[in-house]
Amino acid sequence: MDSDSASDLIYPFGRLDGVFSDDFLEAAGEIFFTACRSSPGFGGRSAATKHNTSADNGAEVIGSGPGSPVKWSGVGMAVTSRLKRALGLKMVKKSPPSRRASMSGSSGMVFTEAQAARARRPMTAAEVMRRQLRMTEESDNRLRKALTRTLVGKTSRKAEAIILPLELLRHLKPSEFNDAEEFHQWQRRKLKILEEGILLHPSVPLEKTDSFAAELRDIIQSSEAKAIETGKNSETMKILCHCVISLASRSLDGKQTDLCHWADGYPLNVYIYIALLHSVFDIKDETVVLDEVDELLELIKKTWLMLGINRSIHNLSLFWLFFKQYVGTGEVESDLLGASLMILNEVADDAKRVEKDDVYIKMLACVLNVVKGWCEKRLLDYHANFDRGTTRIMENILPLAVSATKILAEDIPCYVCVERGEIADDLSGNTVDQYIQSSIRNAFAKMLEDQNINGKNQETREVSEVLMKLTRETEELAAKEKDIFTPILKKWNQRAAGVVSVTLHSCYGTLLNRYLTGTCSFTKEAVLVLQRAGKLEKVLIQMMVDGSESDEDGFKDINKEIVSYDVDSIIRRLLKQWIQDRLKKGKEIIKQSKESETWYPKYKSEPYAHSAVELVRFATEAVESFFEIPANIPESLVYDLTDGLGLFFQDYIKFVASCGSKQNYLPTLPPLTRCSPDSKFTRLWKIASCNVGVNDSDEKPPDAENSFNPSISRGTQRLYIRLNTLQYLISQLHSIDKTLSLSQNVIYLAKSRKRNKQLGSSYFEHCQSAIQVAFQQVSEVAAYRLIFHDSSTVFYGSLYADDVMNARIRPALRTLKQNLAILCEIVTNGAQVIALKEVMKASFEAYLMVLLSGGSSRAFSRSDHIIIEEDFRDLKKLLCTCGEGLIVEDVLEREAEMVEGVVALMSESTEQLIEHFNIVACEASGIAFMVEGQKLPIPQTGKWNRSDPDTILRILCHRNEEGANQFLKKTFQLPKRRASRIV
Repeated sequence: MDSDSASDLIYPFGRLDGVFSDDFLEAAGEIFFTACRSSPGFGGRSAATKHNTSADNGAEVIGSGPGSPVKWSGVGMAVTSRLKRALGLKMVKKSPPSRRASMSGSSGMVFTEAQAARARRPMTAAEVMRRQLRMTEESDNRLRKALTRTLVGKTSRKAEAIILPLELLRHLKPSEFNDAEEFHQWQRRKLKILEEGILLHPSVPLEKTDSFAAELRDIIQSSEAKAIETGKNSETMKILCHCVISLASRSLDGKQTDLCHWADGYPLNVYIYIALLHSVFDIKDETVVLDEVDELLELIKKTWLMLGINRSIHNLSLFWLFFKQYVGTGEVESDLLGASLMILNEVADDAKRVEKDDVYIKMLACVLNVVKGWCEKRLLDYHANFDRGTTRIMENILPLAVSATKILAEDIPCYVCVERGEIADDLSGNTVDQYIQSSIRNAFAKMLEDQNINGKNQETREVSEVLMKLTRETEELAAKEKDIFTPILKKWNQRAAGVVSVTLHSCYGTLLNRYLTGTCSFTKEAVLVLQRAGKLEKVLIQMMVDGSESDEDGFKDINKEIVSYDVDSIIRRLLKQWIQDRLKKGKEIIKQSKESETWYPKYKSEPYAHSAVELVRFATEAVESFFEIPANIPESLVYDLTDGLGLFFQDYIKFVASCGSKQNYLPTLPPLTRCSPDSKFTRLWKIASCNVGVNDSDEKPPDAENSFNPSISRGTQRLYIRLNTLQYLISQLHSIDKTLSLSQNVIYLAKSRKRNKQLGSSYFEHCQSAIQVAFQQVSEVAAYRLIFHDSSTVFYGSLYADDVMNARIRPALRTLKQNLAILCEIVTNGAQVIALKEVMKASFEAYLMVLLSGGSSRAFSRSDHIIIEEDFRDLKKLLCTCGEGLIVEDVLEREAEMVEGVVALMSESTEQLIEHFNIVACEASGIAFMVEGQKLPIPQTGKWNRSDPDTILRILCHRNEEGANQFLKKTFQLPKRRASRIV
């Protein structure tokens, strides 16, 4: 509303668009004088005579005409007020006559004889209200005329049965206004009030399909362009009357009633009522409540029935009015604030009553939320808003905010008061806690701002100097709080001093940690800062002790919230933050390494991945910098660093090992068939197979010096670089571990992992275990790629194909020898053994696959086993002699036993093989002995050895003899092989 001059005070009742403060004031005056028409001093035209406009801002006395003698109705009002005394408001120290004279003289008007006579006696209630409501002579005359015409023959008609705007529209003509435009605007105001009270905010809910409402809306809308005709024969006026009366006569229970509902809907009724209540404030000085307030409020109560007001809404409206008046008049009269608090106590009692309607609950929540918000805006930063001279205002605002919060939390349904993340049990205490914490933080932030902590000079100013000065200012702030504000706050929270101490301690501690965390070394200045911080801590704790003398339990609870400025703890936090920052940087290095690694060495002298070099360099620098810190380092922090570095290494090791599986390179086993002795393959298969698998689409290395023999694909070469990288990591982790073990400034606990260190354990045990697993994975994949991908043409693809005698192993051995030489050239010494061992295993598996699952291109006779034995001895010899004996002979022989057992089976006759097969097949199937005609399932064990039925069956399938064919046909109905064709 226009009268609300405080920009930060939100009106709690919502907006009524198109209705202004003057409209509410006019409606309030009309309702008031209609409701009070039977009271002394409010009589009809016979009770008083009319007079000209006085100097009292338009206050009038109704008379018979200009120049008529003045006849007084009513008596003078009381000049003492019990209400003002109860609310702590001062009486106006003026006699009523002189007060009238001073008011009149101030306007600069000349007294008439009648006015002079009136100024010599007290004003009546009617005169006071006309002045306070700013009613002009014209509006007063029009109201009286309308009421007279309305009540002709109906003098007993009650005010609440009169739809006042409608009666004014019916009985007042355009001729009673100065011009047509004034009449039109007046008519629009009355229709707007009807629209708000009957259509927009009715007290009795309105159905959307109500035809009367639709017709009324049309009439109101049509009146915007021009005034509606109000004569007796006006059809529009008839419809208007019918619609308004029908809508206003509705009731909640559907029963007939004399009460007309046109101004009792929320929030219209509250707007009008507050405009009416505002009349208790002197129009010459709105910080002053009239001495006649008691009688005026008694008269105002006569409007309750028309406006739907009850005592609870009245008390709440009066509370809001006094509070708003205090704020709107510039917060200069603290008595108004104290009066608001007194009225709020009545509101609190009203809120406890069970019979509260929805309108009151809504209004109560809106008003208290606004008041609470306004108070908290000041209390949440009371250091900036109050000082020693304004503590009385704070003493009133604080209980106002606490009471509002308590009413909202306890008496408003679905309202939850949350303090410190929990539902508050002690509302007043927790609310004050919030104010203290917020204001202390704001005051501390102001100190930081004054010191230009985040300003341009931060780089040039010594951190220690800034912190020392802030420490002194923090002590001064604590002293000011203890002297001025804590005595007020303790009335509402016994722990106030403790909350102040904890909050200041936390604010400074946060700043201290922030700045000390920003340095990697500890200087003499830093030690001085820490000592000064310790002194501040003692001051704050003593303040807490002094303020909690009568509350020992409270002291214990609040003392638990203080985290000491322990120097060792600060050093530990600094080191921990340093570790976290380094590890964060390490994450970025790992991420970049994964994205950029190509698995080609950057230099010939570094035959391993460049990303591994970067990771090791980062870890080494981190460990060396860590132990350069001139402080005793707890063992737990050493493990924080090494465990974090270990996680990086383990992540990187997984990255190195993520190179696929050997299954990716194993060929699919062909189906079992019977051998075709006279089946011959064209050489096209060999020619085509020789061109498959040689070319590799992998990218070329960036350096031509890194290009090796094309018999090994670049993909295999990159796998060798992975092996070198793993070997490089092992050696570097050992070096870092040694640096950690030799450090002198580590504080070990009595029972610590240092004992394990003395036994030779490593800080990176998990990493070393992960490297061994990765070695096995990468070596296996590299070996199977070398044998089944790079060497597939000369090994699995062509060995013994078509003709055993003319497809022996020598070409495969030449290629294998060359590839092993390249492997030993690329792979570093520490990784060669496991790499060669896996090549041996892959070679033996490939040899077995040639013998047992070589497909339709391979057939063997019993006599071929001599050639096969000789070829296998050559294969073993090559593997044993490569790399200067890196493969131990015992290991080679152990791995070769399986192949030799299969070759031995190939030397047996077909009858021996069939007999042997029947025995092991029956054992595998759980059959004691074979019965003639009994069928055996085709075994599929996948574990080839001389005692395996699947192995024996495969030898029979590749046996180039009629006896084997007959057995396979009779026993398993296996088809004969068909020659492969290249399409």
